[in-house]
Amino acid sequence: MDGKPATRKGPDFCSLRYGLALIMHFSNFTMITQRVSLSIAIIAMVNTTQQHALSNASTEGPVADALNNSSISIKESDTKAADFGVILVIVVRTVQGMAQGMAWTGQFTIWAKWAPPLERSKLTTIAGSGSAFGSFIILCVGGLISQALGWPFIFYIFGSTGCVCCLLWFTVIYDDPMHHPCISVREKEHIVSSLAQQPSSPRRAVPIKAMVTCLPLWAIFLGFFSHFWLCTIILTYLPTYISTLLHVNIRDSGVLSSLPFIAAASCTILGGQLADFLLSRNLLRLITVRKLFSSLGLLLPSICAVALPFVASSYVITIILLILIPGTSNLCDSGFIINTLDIAPRYASFLMGISRGFGLIAGIISSTATGFLISQDFESGWRNVFFLSAAVNMFGLVFYVTFGQAELQDWAKERTLTRL
Repeated sequence: MDGKPATRKGPDFCSLRYGLALIMHFSNFTMITQRVSLSIAIIAMVNTTQQHALSNASTEGPVADALNNSSISIKESDTKAADFGVILVIVVRTVQGMAQGMAWTGQFTIWAKWAPPLERSKLTTIAGSGSAFGSFIILCVGGLISQALGWPFIFYIFGSTGCVCCLLWFTVIYDDPMHHPCISVREKEHIVSSLAQQPSSPRRAVPIKAMVTCLPLWAIFLGFFSHFWLCTIILTYLPTYISTLLHVNIRDSGVLSSLPFIAAASCTILGGQLADFLLSRNLLRLITVRKLFSSLGLLLPSICAVALPFVASSYVITIILLILIPGTSNLCDSGFIINTLDIAPRYASFLMGISRGFGLIAGIISSTATGFLISQDFESGWRNVFFLSAAVNMFGLVFYVTFGQAELQDWAKERTLTRL
Protein backbone atom coordinates (compact mmCIF):
# COMPACT_ATOMS: atom_id res chain seq x y z
CA MET A 1 0.00 0.00 0.00
CA ASP A 2 2.69 2.43 -1.12
CA GLY A 3 0.32 4.82 -2.83
CA LYS A 4 -2.12 7.19 -1.20
CA PRO A 5 -5.74 6.11 -1.44
CA ALA A 6 -8.14 8.77 -2.57
CA THR A 7 -10.84 8.86 0.04
CA ARG A 8 -13.58 11.34 0.75
CA LYS A 9 -12.75 13.78 3.53
CA GLY A 10 -14.41 12.70 6.76
CA PRO A 11 -15.04 14.59 10.00
CA ASP A 12 -11.79 15.76 11.55
CA PHE A 13 -10.87 16.77 15.08
CA CYS A 14 -14.43 16.53 16.45
CA SER A 15 -14.72 12.97 15.20
CA LEU A 16 -14.90 9.85 17.32
CA ARG A 17 -11.55 8.49 16.15
CA TYR A 18 -9.80 11.59 17.50
CA GLY A 19 -11.66 11.05 20.74
CA LEU A 20 -10.22 7.53 20.84
CA ALA A 21 -6.75 9.00 20.24
CA LEU A 22 -7.20 11.29 23.25
CA ILE A 23 -8.33 8.37 25.41
CA MET A 24 -5.27 6.39 24.36
CA HIS A 25 -3.17 9.48 25.07
CA PHE A 26 -4.66 9.47 28.58
CA SER A 27 -3.97 5.73 28.83
CA ASN A 28 -0.31 6.15 27.94
CA PHE A 29 -0.12 9.12 30.30
CA THR A 30 -1.52 6.96 33.09
CA MET A 31 0.79 4.02 32.44
CA ILE A 32 3.98 6.09 32.49
CA THR A 33 2.96 8.09 35.57
CA GLN A 34 2.21 4.90 37.46
CA ARG A 35 5.57 3.44 36.43
CA VAL A 36 7.62 6.51 37.39
CA SER A 37 5.59 7.24 40.53
CA LEU A 38 6.75 3.93 41.96
CA SER A 39 10.37 5.08 41.72
CA ILE A 40 9.53 8.37 43.43
CA ALA A 41 7.36 6.84 46.13
CA ILE A 42 9.78 4.06 47.08
CA ILE A 43 12.47 6.64 47.95
CA ALA A 44 10.07 8.67 50.07
CA MET A 45 8.76 5.48 51.65
CA VAL A 46 12.22 4.34 52.75
CA ASN A 47 13.16 7.80 54.04
CA THR A 48 9.95 8.04 56.06
CA THR A 49 10.48 4.59 57.57
CA GLN A 50 14.02 5.45 58.60
CA GLN A 51 12.90 8.76 60.16
CA HIS A 52 10.20 7.01 62.16
CA ALA A 53 12.71 4.44 63.41
CA LEU A 54 15.12 7.16 64.56
CA SER A 55 12.28 9.12 66.17
CA ASN A 56 11.06 6.11 68.12
CA ALA A 57 14.59 5.29 69.22
CA SER A 58 15.10 8.80 70.64
CA THR A 59 11.86 9.06 72.62
CA GLU A 60 11.37 5.75 74.33
CA GLY A 61 13.97 6.00 77.11
CA PRO A 62 15.20 2.48 77.93
CA VAL A 63 14.28 1.29 74.48
CA ALA A 64 16.43 4.03 72.99
CA ASP A 65 19.38 2.96 75.12
CA ALA A 66 18.94 -0.61 73.97
CA LEU A 67 18.80 0.46 70.37
CA ASN A 68 21.84 2.67 70.69
CA ASN A 69 23.76 -0.27 72.15
CA SER A 70 22.65 -2.53 69.31
CA SER A 71 23.69 -0.63 66.19
CA ILE A 72 24.59 -3.85 64.41
CA SER A 73 21.04 -5.16 64.83
CA ILE A 74 19.61 -1.91 63.48
CA LYS A 75 21.86 -2.07 60.43
CA GLU A 76 20.84 -5.65 59.82
CA SER A 77 17.15 -4.76 60.00
CA ASP A 78 17.70 -1.81 57.64
CA THR A 79 19.45 -4.15 55.22
CA LYS A 80 16.56 -6.60 55.38
CA ALA A 81 14.06 -3.79 54.82
CA ALA A 82 16.09 -2.54 51.86
CA ASP A 83 16.27 -6.05 50.40
CA PHE A 84 12.52 -6.46 50.81
CA GLY A 85 11.97 -3.10 49.13
CA VAL A 86 14.13 -4.13 46.18
CA ILE A 87 12.24 -7.42 45.82
CA LEU A 88 8.91 -5.59 46.03
CA VAL A 89 9.93 -3.11 43.35
CA ILE A 90 11.10 -5.92 41.06
CA VAL A 91 7.80 -7.79 41.48
CA VAL A 92 5.70 -4.68 40.86
CA ARG A 93 7.85 -3.66 37.91
CA THR A 94 7.45 -7.12 36.39
CA VAL A 95 3.67 -7.04 36.74
CA GLN A 96 3.57 -3.50 35.37
CA GLY A 97 5.74 -4.44 32.42
CA MET A 98 3.57 -7.41 31.48
CA ALA A 99 0.27 -5.53 31.80
CA GLN A 100 1.39 -2.27 30.23
CA GLY A 101 3.23 -4.04 27.43
CA MET A 102 -0.01 -5.68 26.35
CA ALA A 103 -1.92 -2.40 26.67
CA TRP A 104 0.61 -0.51 24.55
CA THR A 105 0.85 -3.04 21.72
CA GLY A 106 -2.92 -3.60 21.77
CA GLN A 107 -3.45 0.00 20.70
CA PHE A 108 -2.02 -0.78 17.28
CA THR A 109 -4.66 -3.46 16.79
CA ILE A 110 -7.28 -0.76 17.36
CA TRP A 111 -5.64 1.63 14.91
CA ALA A 112 -5.47 -1.06 12.23
CA LYS A 113 -9.28 -0.82 12.06
CA TRP A 114 -9.85 2.79 13.10
CA ALA A 115 -7.10 4.87 11.48
CA PRO A 116 -7.46 5.85 7.81
CA PRO A 117 -4.08 5.60 6.03
CA LEU A 118 -3.82 9.39 5.63
CA GLU A 119 -4.38 9.92 9.35
CA ARG A 120 -2.31 7.15 10.91
CA SER A 121 0.62 9.37 11.79
CA LYS A 122 -1.58 11.97 13.45
CA LEU A 123 -3.72 9.53 15.41
CA THR A 124 -0.89 7.29 16.62
CA THR A 125 1.33 10.20 17.62
CA ILE A 126 -1.48 11.93 19.52
CA ALA A 127 -1.96 8.70 21.44
CA GLY A 128 1.74 7.95 21.86
CA SER A 129 2.67 11.43 23.08
CA GLY A 130 0.85 10.65 26.32
CA SER A 131 3.92 8.76 27.55
CA ALA A 132 6.25 11.74 27.18
CA PHE A 133 3.68 14.15 28.62
CA GLY A 134 3.11 11.81 31.54
CA SER A 135 6.84 11.71 32.27
CA PHE A 136 6.90 15.51 32.23
CA ILE A 137 4.01 15.78 34.71
CA ILE A 138 5.15 13.10 37.15
CA LEU A 139 8.67 14.53 37.34
CA CYS A 140 7.26 18.00 38.00
CA VAL A 141 4.67 17.10 40.66
CA GLY A 142 5.67 13.68 42.01
CA GLY A 143 8.14 14.99 44.55
CA LEU A 144 5.84 17.83 45.54
CA ILE A 145 2.96 15.43 46.21
CA SER A 146 5.20 13.23 48.30
CA GLN A 147 6.44 16.14 50.42
CA ALA A 148 3.12 17.98 50.79
CA LEU A 149 0.67 15.10 51.20
CA GLY A 150 2.81 12.03 51.85
CA TRP A 151 4.05 9.26 49.57
CA PRO A 152 0.79 7.20 49.69
CA PHE A 153 -1.01 10.00 47.85
CA ILE A 154 1.18 9.41 44.79
CA PHE A 155 -0.47 6.00 44.48
CA TYR A 156 -3.92 7.34 45.39
CA ILE A 157 -3.86 10.08 42.76
CA PHE A 158 -2.32 8.21 39.84
CA GLY A 159 -4.08 4.97 40.78
CA SER A 160 -7.37 6.87 40.58
CA THR A 161 -6.48 8.17 37.12
CA GLY A 162 -5.93 4.55 36.10
CA CYS A 163 -9.44 3.66 37.27
CA VAL A 164 -10.90 6.57 35.29
CA CYS A 165 -8.90 5.47 32.27
CA CYS A 166 -10.24 1.93 32.51
CA LEU A 167 -13.79 3.24 32.74
CA LEU A 168 -13.31 5.33 29.61
CA TRP A 169 -11.66 2.45 27.78
CA PHE A 170 -14.41 -0.06 28.52
CA THR A 171 -17.23 2.34 27.65
CA VAL A 172 -15.85 4.21 24.62
CA ILE A 173 -13.30 1.94 22.88
CA TYR A 174 -14.69 -0.64 20.44
CA ASP A 175 -12.84 -3.08 18.20
CA ASP A 176 -13.95 -1.43 14.97
CA PRO A 177 -16.16 1.44 13.79
CA MET A 178 -18.83 -0.91 12.45
CA HIS A 179 -19.96 -1.89 15.95
CA HIS A 180 -19.59 1.43 17.77
CA PRO A 181 -23.01 2.76 18.88
CA CYS A 182 -22.02 6.43 18.89
CA ILE A 183 -20.19 6.85 15.59
CA SER A 184 -21.80 8.94 12.89
CA VAL A 185 -22.75 7.40 9.57
CA ARG A 186 -20.47 9.80 7.72
CA GLU A 187 -17.42 8.95 9.80
CA LYS A 188 -18.14 5.23 9.62
CA GLU A 189 -18.34 5.36 5.84
CA HIS A 190 -15.14 7.41 5.67
CA ILE A 191 -13.14 4.94 7.78
CA VAL A 192 -14.54 1.82 6.11
CA SER A 193 -13.98 3.15 2.59
CA SER A 194 -10.42 4.24 3.37
CA LEU A 195 -9.59 0.78 4.74
CA ALA A 196 -11.41 -1.13 2.01
CA GLN A 197 -8.17 -2.64 0.66
CA GLN A 198 -7.17 -4.04 4.02
CA PRO A 199 -8.21 -7.49 5.28
CA SER A 200 -10.81 -7.49 8.01
CA SER A 201 -11.57 -11.14 8.63
CA PRO A 202 -10.10 -13.01 11.60
CA ARG A 203 -6.52 -14.05 11.02
CA ARG A 204 -5.35 -17.63 10.95
CA ALA A 205 -1.98 -18.93 12.06
CA VAL A 206 0.77 -16.33 12.32
CA PRO A 207 3.13 -16.75 9.32
CA ILE A 208 6.30 -16.92 11.38
CA LYS A 209 8.50 -18.26 8.58
CA ALA A 210 7.47 -15.48 6.21
CA MET A 211 8.04 -12.87 8.92
CA VAL A 212 11.54 -14.15 9.70
CA THR A 213 12.59 -13.84 6.05
CA CYS A 214 10.95 -10.44 5.52
CA LEU A 215 13.63 -7.74 5.18
CA PRO A 216 11.18 -4.80 5.51
CA LEU A 217 10.15 -6.24 8.87
CA TRP A 218 13.75 -6.60 9.97
CA ALA A 219 14.28 -2.99 8.94
CA ILE A 220 11.59 -2.01 11.46
CA PHE A 221 13.08 -4.20 14.19
CA LEU A 222 16.56 -2.73 13.73
CA GLY A 223 15.04 0.74 13.66
CA PHE A 224 13.53 0.08 17.10
CA PHE A 225 16.87 -1.29 18.31
CA SER A 226 18.73 1.83 17.22
CA HIS A 227 16.06 4.20 18.49
CA PHE A 228 15.95 2.70 21.99
CA TRP A 229 19.75 2.42 22.24
CA LEU A 230 20.41 6.16 22.47
CA CYS A 231 17.12 7.11 24.15
CA THR A 232 17.75 4.68 27.00
CA ILE A 233 21.23 6.09 27.58
CA ILE A 234 20.01 9.68 27.72
CA LEU A 235 17.04 8.99 29.96
CA THR A 236 18.98 6.69 32.30
CA TYR A 237 22.23 8.61 32.67
CA LEU A 238 20.94 12.18 32.26
CA PRO A 239 21.33 13.13 35.98
CA THR A 240 24.80 11.58 36.18
CA TYR A 241 26.02 13.33 33.05
CA ILE A 242 24.76 16.76 34.14
CA SER A 243 25.81 16.57 37.78
CA THR A 244 29.34 15.34 37.02
CA LEU A 245 30.30 17.49 34.04
CA LEU A 246 28.38 20.69 34.84
CA HIS A 247 28.35 20.30 38.63
CA VAL A 248 24.57 20.67 38.71
CA ASN A 249 22.41 18.07 40.41
CA ILE A 250 19.53 17.80 38.00
CA ARG A 251 17.63 15.60 40.43
CA ASP A 252 17.04 18.70 42.58
CA SER A 253 15.18 20.37 39.74
CA GLY A 254 12.11 18.43 38.61
CA VAL A 255 11.23 20.98 35.95
CA LEU A 256 14.70 20.88 34.39
CA SER A 257 14.82 17.09 34.31
CA SER A 258 11.37 16.96 32.72
CA LEU A 259 12.09 19.36 29.85
CA PRO A 260 13.30 16.59 27.49
CA PHE A 261 9.94 14.86 27.90
CA ILE A 262 7.82 17.88 27.03
CA ALA A 263 10.06 18.39 23.99
CA ALA A 264 9.53 14.73 23.05
CA ALA A 265 5.74 15.05 23.39
CA SER A 266 5.69 18.20 21.25
CA CYS A 267 7.87 16.72 18.50
CA THR A 268 5.80 13.54 18.47
CA ILE A 269 2.55 15.39 17.77
CA LEU A 270 4.07 17.90 15.35
CA GLY A 271 5.80 15.11 13.46
CA GLY A 272 2.54 13.22 13.04
CA GLN A 273 0.74 16.33 11.78
CA LEU A 274 3.49 17.09 9.27
CA ALA A 275 3.71 13.50 8.04
CA ASP A 276 0.01 13.26 7.27
CA PHE A 277 0.03 16.75 5.76
CA LEU A 278 2.68 15.63 3.27
CA LEU A 279 0.61 12.56 2.42
CA SER A 280 -2.76 14.30 2.16
CA ARG A 281 -1.34 16.94 -0.21
CA ASN A 282 0.30 14.24 -2.37
CA LEU A 283 3.67 15.89 -1.80
CA LEU A 284 5.45 12.64 -0.93
CA ARG A 285 4.78 8.92 -1.24
CA LEU A 286 4.04 6.91 1.87
CA ILE A 287 7.38 5.09 1.91
CA THR A 288 9.19 8.41 1.38
CA VAL A 289 7.46 9.91 4.42
CA ARG A 290 8.30 6.87 6.55
CA LYS A 291 11.97 6.98 5.53
CA LEU A 292 12.17 10.77 5.87
CA PHE A 293 10.95 10.81 9.47
CA SER A 294 12.98 7.74 10.34
CA SER A 295 16.06 9.49 8.99
CA LEU A 296 15.36 12.65 10.97
CA GLY A 297 14.61 10.65 14.11
CA LEU A 298 17.89 8.73 13.95
CA LEU A 299 20.26 11.25 12.34
CA LEU A 300 19.48 14.43 14.32
CA PRO A 301 19.85 12.82 17.79
CA SER A 302 23.13 11.27 16.65
CA ILE A 303 24.48 14.66 15.63
CA CYS A 304 23.44 16.15 18.97
CA ALA A 305 25.00 13.25 20.89
CA VAL A 306 28.31 13.44 19.02
CA ALA A 307 28.42 17.20 19.67
CA LEU A 308 27.89 16.86 23.44
CA PRO A 309 31.50 16.07 24.45
CA PHE A 310 32.75 19.11 22.53
CA VAL A 311 30.41 21.60 24.26
CA ALA A 312 30.64 20.15 27.78
CA SER A 313 31.96 23.47 29.13
CA SER A 314 28.76 25.28 28.16
CA TYR A 315 25.83 24.63 30.48
CA VAL A 316 23.21 26.16 28.17
CA ILE A 317 24.29 24.37 24.99
CA THR A 318 24.57 21.04 26.82
CA ILE A 319 21.03 21.36 28.20
CA ILE A 320 19.71 22.32 24.76
CA LEU A 321 21.32 19.28 23.15
CA LEU A 322 20.04 16.98 25.90
CA ILE A 323 16.53 18.33 25.28
CA LEU A 324 16.84 17.96 21.51
CA ILE A 325 17.98 14.33 21.61
CA PRO A 326 14.70 12.79 22.90
CA GLY A 327 12.69 15.47 21.09
CA THR A 328 14.07 14.83 17.61
CA SER A 329 14.30 11.11 18.31
CA ASN A 330 10.52 10.94 18.63
CA LEU A 331 10.14 11.91 14.99
CA CYS A 332 10.60 8.18 14.45
CA ASP A 333 7.01 7.79 15.64
CA SER A 334 5.93 8.88 12.16
CA GLY A 335 8.51 6.61 10.55
CA PHE A 336 9.33 2.99 11.26
CA ILE A 337 7.47 2.91 14.58
CA ILE A 338 4.07 2.82 12.84
CA ASN A 339 5.35 1.12 9.70
CA THR A 340 3.85 -2.22 10.77
CA LEU A 341 0.41 -0.69 10.20
CA ASP A 342 1.42 -0.20 6.56
CA ILE A 343 3.00 -3.56 5.77
CA ALA A 344 0.99 -5.90 8.02
CA PRO A 345 -2.02 -4.31 9.75
CA ARG A 346 -3.49 -7.73 10.61
CA TYR A 347 -0.48 -8.55 12.77
CA ALA A 348 0.29 -5.03 14.01
CA SER A 349 -0.12 -5.82 17.71
CA PHE A 350 2.01 -8.99 17.51
CA LEU A 351 4.75 -7.27 15.53
CA MET A 352 4.78 -4.24 17.80
CA GLY A 353 5.37 -6.55 20.73
CA ILE A 354 8.40 -8.03 18.97
CA SER A 355 9.61 -4.55 18.01
CA ARG A 356 9.40 -3.41 21.62
CA GLY A 357 11.36 -6.51 22.56
CA PHE A 358 14.19 -5.40 20.28
CA GLY A 359 14.02 -1.98 21.90
CA LEU A 360 14.23 -3.43 25.40
CA ILE A 361 17.23 -5.57 24.41
CA ALA A 362 18.93 -2.45 23.03
CA GLY A 363 18.22 -0.60 26.28
CA ILE A 364 19.77 -3.36 28.38
CA ILE A 365 22.90 -3.61 26.21
CA SER A 366 23.39 0.16 25.90
CA SER A 367 22.93 0.78 29.63
CA THR A 368 25.44 -1.95 30.50
CA ALA A 369 27.96 -0.75 27.93
CA THR A 370 27.59 2.85 29.07
CA GLY A 371 28.17 1.92 32.70
CA PHE A 372 31.32 0.00 31.77
CA LEU A 373 32.76 2.71 29.51
CA ILE A 374 32.28 5.64 31.90
CA SER A 375 33.65 3.59 34.79
CA GLN A 376 36.99 3.35 32.98
CA ASP A 377 37.37 7.07 32.31
CA PHE A 378 34.48 9.48 32.59
CA GLU A 379 35.23 12.03 29.86
CA SER A 380 36.68 9.67 27.25
CA GLY A 381 34.10 7.07 28.24
CA TRP A 382 31.20 9.40 27.46
CA ARG A 383 32.81 10.35 24.16
CA ASN A 384 33.00 6.66 23.24
CA VAL A 385 29.40 6.15 24.39
CA PHE A 386 28.11 8.89 22.11
CA PHE A 387 30.19 7.78 19.13
CA LEU A 388 29.03 4.19 19.59
CA SER A 389 25.40 5.34 19.84
CA ALA A 390 25.74 7.35 16.65
CA ALA A 391 27.23 4.33 14.90
CA VAL A 392 24.31 2.13 16.04
CA ASN A 393 21.83 4.76 14.85
CA MET A 394 23.53 5.04 11.47
CA PHE A 395 23.49 1.27 11.02
CA GLY A 396 19.77 1.12 11.78
CA LEU A 397 19.11 4.10 9.51
CA VAL A 398 21.03 2.67 6.54
CA PHE A 399 19.33 -0.70 6.92
CA TYR A 400 15.87 0.85 7.12
CA VAL A 401 16.41 3.23 4.20
CA THR A 402 17.71 0.30 2.12
CA PHE A 403 15.10 -2.35 2.93
CA GLY A 404 12.14 -0.48 4.41
CA GLN A 405 8.83 -0.66 2.54
CA ALA A 406 5.29 0.61 2.98
CA GLU A 407 3.49 -1.89 0.74
CA LEU A 408 1.18 -4.51 2.22
CA GLN A 409 3.24 -7.70 2.36
CA ASP A 410 2.02 -10.87 0.62
CA TRP A 411 2.06 -12.88 3.86
CA ALA A 412 -0.16 -10.25 5.53
CA LYS A 413 -2.85 -10.33 2.83
CA GLU A 414 -6.15 -12.13 3.18
CA ARG A 415 -6.11 -15.61 1.69
CA THR A 416 -9.21 -16.73 -0.14
CA LEU A 417 -9.92 -20.43 0.38
CA THR A 418 -11.16 -22.28 -2.70
CA ARG A 419 -12.27 -25.85 -3.09
CA LEU A 420 -11.23 -27.90 -6.08
